Amino acid sequence: MDGDERRRAILTVARHNGSVDVAALAVELAVSLETVRRDLRMLEESGLVRRKHGGAYPVESAGFETTLAARTTRHVPQKARIAAAAVELLGEAETVFIDEGYTPQLIAEALPQDRRLTVVTASITTAGVLAGRENTQVLLLGGRVRGNTMATVDHWVTDMLAGLVIDLAYVGANGISCEYGLTTPDPAVGHVKAQAMKSARRRIFSGIHTKFGAVSFCRFAEVAEFEAIITDTSLTAAEAQRYALLGPQVHRV
Repeated sequence: MDGDERRRAILTVARHNGSVDVAALAVELAVSLETVRRDLRMLEESGLVRRKHGGAYPVESAGFETTLAARTTRHVPQKARIAAAAVELLGEAETVFIDEGYTPQLIAEALPQDRRLTVVTASITTAGVLAGRENTQVLLLGGRVRGNTMATVDHWVTDMLAGLVIDLAYVGANGISCEYGLTTPDPAVGHVKAQAMKSARRRIFSGIHTKFGAVSFCRFAEVAEFEAIITDTSLTAAEAQRYALLGPQVHRV
């Protein structure tokens, strides 16, 4: 197996498992630890993985995106804490946009049930979670359904959003960086998120630490457009300060 084949194999494992371990790869591929580290460094320079201590995890790109089902199994405690912190910033909002994805779904589940809310979402899963609540009116944005995330996209969605004025948008992303802003692999998804940003008076980003520094295919927002960023404590204080200098309050929970 030459270097290119080995790196393709490493990337395949990372995307299938959600991460890779240097020591385990060295045994599996019968190469040295340094060879694996060099391969991961090259994959990171190509924007395909992000390295961490002892391993790496894949970056979502135009050619790769995790499914909603996979997202429900990874970093769940951190995502639950992020969701709870996001709801604490609800304030007096009466109309709320909830993005597609698992962390936004957890935000929806944590919304208060003792006050009237109108929730706008493209996520079929989130709409189903909220539909039976007595004080919550759900507006599901209609359009083409993406099987990976069980959410709707295309012009039907953006046209509906363009006609709304929303108090608060909870927005997610596949990657967030100081240099490139917020990104997502699919242009159709990017258009929905961009319109949600335009339609909302307030905007909050929520996402786990692995999103930070990652860059995907389609840029839809700048960091400075958000009033707050909520993530977990695995994002270092120094890195959080870099994002805070662009304008948002950064909460590590």
